[in-house]
Amino acid sequence: MNYYEVAILKSPLSNLTYQTNELIEIGTKVFVKLARIKKLCEAVVIKKVEKPEFKCIDIQTISEEFYSLQMIEIATFISKYYVCSLGEALSGYIPFNKNIKKDNELINFDSKIQLSNKQQEAFLYLKEKKQALLFANTGSGKTEIYIKTIEEVLNNNKQAVLLMPEISLTPQMQKRLEKVFNTSVAIWHSKVTKKRKAEILEKLLSGEIKLIAGARSSLFLPFYDLGLIVVDEEHDESYKSDSKPRLQAKDISLYIAKKYDIRLILGSATPSAGSFIKVPYYRLNETFYNSSKLIQFDESDVNLSPKILNRINKSLENNNQVIIFLPTRANFKYQICTSCGKSVECPYCSVSMSLHKNDLALKCHYCGYAQQIPEFCPSCNNGIIHNLRVGTAQIEEELKEHFPNKVIKRFDRDEIKTDNKLKTILNEFNNNKIDILVGTQMLSKGHDYHNVKLAVVLGIDSVLNMNSYKARERALSLLIQISGRSGRKGEGEVIIQTKNQEFFEHYLTKVDYEEFLKEELEFRQELYPPYVKMARVIFAHTNGLKVKEELDKYVAFLKQKQDIEVVGFGQSAIFKMANKYRYEILLRSNNIKALLLALHSIDSTMAFIDMDTNY
Repeated sequence: MNYYEVAILKSPLSNLTYQTNELIEIGTKVFVKLARIKKLCEAVVIKKVEKPEFKCIDIQTISEEFYSLQMIEIATFISKYYVCSLGEALSGYIPFNKNIKKDNELINFDSKIQLSNKQQEAFLYLKEKKQALLFANTGSGKTEIYIKTIEEVLNNNKQAVLLMPEISLTPQMQKRLEKVFNTSVAIWHSKVTKKRKAEILEKLLSGEIKLIAGARSSLFLPFYDLGLIVVDEEHDESYKSDSKPRLQAKDISLYIAKKYDIRLILGSATPSAGSFIKVPYYRLNETFYNSSKLIQFDESDVNLSPKILNRINKSLENNNQVIIFLPTRANFKYQICTSCGKSVECPYCSVSMSLHKNDLALKCHYCGYAQQIPEFCPSCNNGIIHNLRVGTAQIEEELKEHFPNKVIKRFDRDEIKTDNKLKTILNEFNNNKIDILVGTQMLSKGHDYHNVKLAVVLGIDSVLNMNSYKARERALSLLIQISGRSGRKGEGEVIIQTKNQEFFEHYLTKVDYEEFLKEELEFRQELYPPYVKMARVIFAHTNGLKVKEELDKYVAFLKQKQDIEVVGFGQSAIFKMANKYRYEILLRSNNIKALLLALHSIDSTMAFIDMDTNY
């Protein structure tokens, strides 16, 4: 009889020991029984062990799917660093069939891209440093550098992965990559069909597909000889998972690249402070096209002020297009009663619901609950609900009143639900069939709009005033990204509605973003990442008293730990979510080992841990 330790996929359980008469290779996916669970559970064989003292049950089925030793090594790191089980960490990986034969046919790619002198300098710097940051201004041609590097790696018969924020997977980028790499490139993200995903996996294993361009999940595909990882828009927070394990794909990319001696390029016009200080960088200032920007500010409380409407009108009269940005997609962030001042809250979460006027409904963006728009305030029964802080649908409606003969469309997650819809809207906009595009952060994600001469930014103060050490970085980065969409060729104009003109004007017109990062890092020294590690422990339960007791227990426990500071604790910003009461503890330490030991010693079914929290 043989005994094996297995990791149960998607389960918080530690590894368990099972028996079988078969000899099983480490990394094989198997199916096992778990007490009180009728269905067989997927598991991965981690190691062969001696016969234990306790009685074991049999492994039920041995599959042909397999996890490589490299996958297990990386998942082990993820489980230790992001505080989860090995089974949860391995769940992000896609297993493969070892029986697929590799086709070693070498294809020679020729992009015919001629790099400028500065681009060539950057290209050589990135090659020499092996893992580096390409700090490149919007419009400086970093995509050309990516393609030339990918081309070189593929011509050496290795594979490459280009990571992008999911909503940045534009048809433009797909066309550019397919033009050079033809059928050797595949796009991978959540909207790709199950059938297409199976096809991609088979071709990736056979070697027919050599380049994957996709969202963070692309990093966990079964590459057999990965030679390059590119993380585009590396500052983007969508690389951080909001479900367990709460990993940061950019940081995992850096870990993989260093551990296995793989080339890595992090790229951004507004790199994160952490990458800026941790990784050697090349600064690419020059832009591909000659362009200039006029930046104006508007302090009015009206979203579409006369000044903004006047500039939109002038831009449209000159046959140019306009983009209007808002940080939130819903029609209104809050619904406030004119009589009692209370908002319409979700019955399951302690958050105000957002108005979705087109659906004639109030929706909770946290648990998905929706209800009809009430005629009167549900708290006092007689007050009228007043809408506070406007969103995309309302702006679209107001613009249609002011410009009835113009084509105005929305570009947000409520509107863009499929890959086809994304392609349709972008094609229409690039073909000048849309005059004004109103959207959220999706607008900032690396799209090239050549006829946009005016970008209007509303609600940026809500980002700057967030309760986070990253608020300044987020707000400025977002503003620079949005500004970069206007005047890609020739002259462009940006109007920013803000009460914080002094801050934005200083860093947009007088000081380069590189200088901002240096000042920001000085401010964070000894207090915030990247100089210290921060983690958030969130406790959630339907019984409010029970979860509060659990919080108090762990606050006392963590305060006794050496080399760890309990920065704060109490109710979460969203106290109730999906009918669960939520409390949290914020921890800080410059001793990563001590912090991880403390986090791994939290043994509570109510707790989940957010290592390297953004808050």
